[in-house]
Amino acid sequence: MRVESFFGKDIAPLIPRLAELRIKVFHDFPYLYEGSLDYEKDYLKVYTNSSRSVLVAAFDGDTLVGAATALPLSDEADYVRGPFLKAKMNLDEIYYFGESVLLKEYRGHGLGHQFFDGREAAAKKFGFHTTVFCGVQRPSDHPMKPEGYSPLDEFWKKRGYVKQENLRSEFSWQDIGESAETKKPMIYWMKSLC
Repeated sequence: MRVESFFGKDIAPLIPRLAELRIKVFHDFPYLYEGSLDYEKDYLKVYTNSSRSVLVAAFDGDTLVGAATALPLSDEADYVRGPFLKAKMNLDEIYYFGESVLLKEYRGHGLGHQFFDGREAAAKKFGFHTTVFCGVQRPSDHPMKPEGYSPLDEFWKKRGYVKQENLRSEFSWQDIGESAETKKPMIYWMKSLC
């Protein structure tokens, strides 16, 4: 196992493998994502278009088994930036964490912490004071929620992140079994690096 960080345009060669990994991991609850490689490759260009983006990648040999991304919030799409603009927050101080995906068989061995460490190190390297990410909010009685499912809230709290009830957004994607995209409520978590 090895974990490496890639920045800006150096992320480009990993985009196809990251797209496949996102589809596989986000297929599970709570995302239930029915993705396509073409959509993913287009969506992930945001990381190669930003000179201050990072991809923290975990490899088992040459196989990409996990990855976490981040970039300046100002480089993200309007639907991500919207709640922060509405709250009159300075986007130039906020580093946004995108996906964090890891195959099931590699979980529980500290890679999640390495993903946060790598992204927080990149935020500091690029002069950001705040890091933020968001997670989908599914109903507690969702019919596809697996037995024994536990959200990652406690892990995020231990990393120093605080749930921001006032910062909410909606992201659209196609759920498993749906014929079209629908909006999903997202809530942000934030940490000060100062």
